[in-house]
Amino acid sequence: MAKILIAEDDMGVRRLVERALRLDGHDVTTAEDGELALETLEEQEGAFDLVLSDIRMPAMTGIELAHASAKRWPGLPILLMTGYAEQKEAAEDLASIILGVLDKPFSIAEIRRHVGRILAENESAETEEVLPQRYCA
Repeated sequence: MAKILIAEDDMGVRRLVERALRLDGHDVTTAEDGELALETLEEQEGAFDLVLSDIRMPAMTGIELAHASAKRWPGLPILLMTGYAEQKEAAEDLASIILGVLDKPFSIAEIRRHVGRILAENESAETEEVLPQRYCA
């Protein structure tokens, strides 16, 4: 399954998302804020299939994390989460580097479905990129 990094400062939400994604067999790593998430990305050399980050966090926001991650690992899929409408609007400027913004609150089923769809789309896109190269001998 996928290797997912969750950056979320609210312990309850972080645990909920972690449990939800582990139910689908994903390898989940968590960070309490954007700064710690960026450190984890650096330690792992960006080796994640998805970064799922809250927008509003101390030390480094999800938007700042998205910019830093996209600059260092341009192909790394990033999905943001927020419970604030104004933050969702601010994140719309990031359309070229994020996959979208998930509204809080959400259920376990909703987060699993949303992440599953994103991972399936990314896997499909990677397959389309690889297949033509195999047959272009």
